[in-house]
Amino acid sequence: MDAIRANWQTLQERITRAALATGRAPEEVEVVAVTKTRTPQEVEAALRCGLRLVGENRVQEAAGKKDQVHLEARWHLIGHLQTNKAAKAVELFDLVESVDNLHLAAELDRRAGQVGRTLEVLIQVNTSGAPQQSGAPPEQLPELAAKLVTLPHLRLRGLMTIGAYSPEERLVRACFSRLRQLRDQLASQLPQADWGWLSMGMSGDFELAIAEGANLLRLGTALFGARQA
Repeated sequence: MDAIRANWQTLQERITRAALATGRAPEEVEVVAVTKTRTPQEVEAALRCGLRLVGENRVQEAAGKKDQVHLEARWHLIGHLQTNKAAKAVELFDLVESVDNLHLAAELDRRAGQVGRTLEVLIQVNTSGAPQQSGAPPEQLPELAAKLVTLPHLRLRGLMTIGAYSPEERLVRACFSRLRQLRDQLASQLPQADWGWLSMGMSGDFELAIAEGANLLRLGTALFGARQA
């Protein structure tokens, strides 16, 4: 577990350099520890380093892990969510980052209402245009956002995207720039919503994301090391 602490120290240094290079305060940038396939002990090791956000890709994996983590954290769902698992997601997570259609949003709202809570959400946007990538198409975003803000048991907190899977930095960075532009447009069109979070940037590209305004990074391998085969 010492490796996790060492990795976190290195990440903090890299985040600080990337933020300062673009005139931003490093404190603006938060990290979601991506814990897919990681043990509860690894999750707790990350939390002991001072991280407070845990990101899981699957509802089922989170359900089997969360009860075994005995340190305080906020849990984010960062992977694709099927509508039939909305009730369990409402039970487990503080924030769902991957809302990408109105049907899913409406079901999350309904399930949250049934248990008397407000669920925080981000809208996931497909900024790369890759057909295999989850996320709402940018052209559908204004309508989706306008309808989502009317749902009484959801609280919109911002946008999420995944950068293009490309060795060309300009293509990856363009995805992050696009999300920031979309956020700025929506903030003027729907000022009643909270557009504070820009969740973008993973282990291989987070410095590019910081340069484009990311304040929520999703880091797994860079924090925990390579996954075991």
